[in-house]
Amino acid sequence: MGRAEERKARQRGGRRAAPRNRPSPPPEPETPAAGTTTTVEAPPAAEGATRAERRKAAAKAGSGKAAGKPGKPAKGRIRRLFTWKKMLGAFFGVCLLGIGAFVALYVMVSVPEGNALAQTQSNVYKYSDGTVLARKGTVNREIVDLSKVPKDVQHTFVAAENKTFYNDNGINLRGMARGLYNTAMGRGTQGGSTITQQYVKNYYLDQDQTVTRKLKELVITLKVDRERTKDYILAGYINTSYYGRGAYGIQAAAQAYYRVDAQDLNVQQGAYLAALLQAPSQYDWAVAGPVGRKLVQERWNYVLDNMVGQGWLDKSKRDAMKFPIPKDPKAASGLEGQKGYLVELANTQLENQLMKTQGITRSEAEALVVDQGWTITLNIDPKKQTKLEAAVKSQLTSKLDGKKRKVDKNVQAGAVSVDPKTGKILALYGGTSYYDHYLNNATRADYQPASTFKPIILASALEHSAQTQDGKDIDANTIYDGTSGRPVKGSDIAFSPPNEDKTDYGDITVQTAMNKSVNSVFAQMGVDVGMKNVMQTADELGLDTTGLQAVPAMTLGSMGASPLEMAGVYATFDNHGKKVTPTLIASAEKTGRKVDIPNPIGEQVISRSAADQVTSVLTGVVDDGTAKVSVAQNPLRDGQQVAGKTGTSDNNKSAWFTGYTPDLVTSVGLFGEDVKSHNQVTLTGATGLIPGTGRINGGGYPAQIWAAYTFGVTKKAKFDLDTDLGAAVQPSQTPSKSATPSETPSETPSETPTKSATPSRTPSKTPTSTAPTTSPPATTNEPSLPVETPTDGDTNNPLDPADDQ
Repeated sequence: MGRAEERKARQRGGRRAAPRNRPSPPPEPETPAAGTTTTVEAPPAAEGATRAERRKAAAKAGSGKAAGKPGKPAKGRIRRLFTWKKMLGAFFGVCLLGIGAFVALYVMVSVPEGNALAQTQSNVYKYSDGTVLARKGTVNREIVDLSKVPKDVQHTFVAAENKTFYNDNGINLRGMARGLYNTAMGRGTQGGSTITQQYVKNYYLDQDQTVTRKLKELVITLKVDRERTKDYILAGYINTSYYGRGAYGIQAAAQAYYRVDAQDLNVQQGAYLAALLQAPSQYDWAVAGPVGRKLVQERWNYVLDNMVGQGWLDKSKRDAMKFPIPKDPKAASGLEGQKGYLVELANTQLENQLMKTQGITRSEAEALVVDQGWTITLNIDPKKQTKLEAAVKSQLTSKLDGKKRKVDKNVQAGAVSVDPKTGKILALYGGTSYYDHYLNNATRADYQPASTFKPIILASALEHSAQTQDGKDIDANTIYDGTSGRPVKGSDIAFSPPNEDKTDYGDITVQTAMNKSVNSVFAQMGVDVGMKNVMQTADELGLDTTGLQAVPAMTLGSMGASPLEMAGVYATFDNHGKKVTPTLIASAEKTGRKVDIPNPIGEQVISRSAADQVTSVLTGVVDDGTAKVSVAQNPLRDGQQVAGKTGTSDNNKSAWFTGYTPDLVTSVGLFGEDVKSHNQVTLTGATGLIPGTGRINGGGYPAQIWAAYTFGVTKKAKFDLDTDLGAAVQPSQTPSKSATPSETPSETPSETPTKSATPSRTPSKTPTSTAPTTSPPATTNEPSLPVETPTDGDTNNPLDPADDQ
């Protein structure tokens, strides 16, 4: 067969034909074996048969086999159902349906009337007994024409939120798809909205996170972008946004933060206001903590750098710009006294809960809460609130005279009182008045808690079964070297903290060291326990340790903490180790909506035995230590059991007493804050009533405020402690010895009381070694030091009980 004939045969579907001169031999018949079934095979397709004919022949052959024995199902059936043509058709069908549905939605949804003003209404705040605390809802908004806002300031908002604003169609498809998916999955939002979308959400819709609302947002955004100019949209955006301090719109914000009209804002100020929109309350310079201030400065730099990148700002001018610190805020009317502090904290806690449950941003949460018609009932007991305010006035503020002493103008007081069994905040003192001092002293976390941190070190030792470096269990009876300035052994860095007034105590028990707040003992204990373990315990108890290094200097309480945080830590001790997160809100509801408030009482974060041993030890601080005069010997005590700890920070910038009875925990802090610059300054010399150095210790005014309040609102009760160690129980006769005895042990404790320690050197930032740690609280059999006699030779003075840092 020639090549041409072979090609034709292949085209007809047949196999290559045999040469004509070579006939094929006939097949030999097969003889079936005995007992087998003979199957009749269909004749093979003839040579040169088409593909269809060969398929028919194969089918006949298969049916023949099936007659004798069941065969496998025909292959390709599922494949024929899901061919690529059918799948592609189905895909396009779904797309057409989606497009059709969107077109229908686009036609049906029209741009509504603006409702931003209509939605704004008063929030009502109530005491725990139902009486009204405050109503807040006056709208501070003034609409300004975009032409009155400098072009450079306009650009700050575009650079901050939506660099492609002038060129896009108003939506961010990727962000929108992510938002729809997260909403459908119950994960909340993750940002990514354009300026047009945010304007639509602010002015035409609400902040609810539902798929329906998001679809409406998409349609209205497209229509608004098509029907309105970019300037109209930008003007609407900056005039409806919330900037904090009760300010809606750029004009109100310009006045609230810089006391100027919007038309007089410069680029630096505009960049700050644009940065604020991401988290107004967190970024408000007047109330922001160190983290908030850092974040808003980073955001401010981001805005200006984007402007340079877009060609809207010359780089040389940008490089010369400095961050424009806003002016102090003016309190809104109706929030006089403590009301403003309570309202702001209630708003913040409600916002936190909405952020947690809905996955929304801080800015979105504030828009949902501020002036939105909520009825918020607080846990505040009006009787206890009145008593706490009266205690601060009688024991401190009535004795301050800024005309006589400049330092008296710099004294700030904050206090929080918590029920340890329920976690309810029953009373709070934020400052002399919300009008006079906008920053809440009860929640500010920019001052050192000083020696009120020491019980956390002991709690960590007990919880981790820590040991001294020679293998002795750490408990209240463990002996440590109390020599001032003794180098800490086992530390990766050199650390030799002095005791207050450089007092040497020689070998003393942990109980006595807690009573007298001996720095050298707790610095060594922190290294024995392992500073990573100490910081972990602090975090579990409720302190914010984010970004802090686990270094020995932390044993002196050198991080920031608020009275609210310290009240929560000590409430957890009082609650036998079950976590207490102090909560101001009892309930929050508005028309058709109620927010679930989480239980303030959490799970066990330290064991009951560890918590109870700390409580037992802290009774010694009151009965035989730095709080003896103001608390233990207070005539109002009437046999009440009390545990607590004093604290005085470096350079006397803060002074603390955090104490508790079986049913009430209260933390009181005094802070030195320059009345003009707001920098931290010393409290020494305030009131002019403390002889000698005039130092204000935690065992002085803070403890006196605590006693005047607590003994007036509590009933006598005893601690239910699961421990046989510490000052609250019978002292052990044979205290265990510390791993690091003094080089020159003192036979008798110094009679000079210990006061707040002042570190002699700047703490190193290098992490310390994490030595193993453990211990039960201890009782002391050492005589207490006479706290009534200051080391400077002054006579007994109830206003100056000895204290340590």
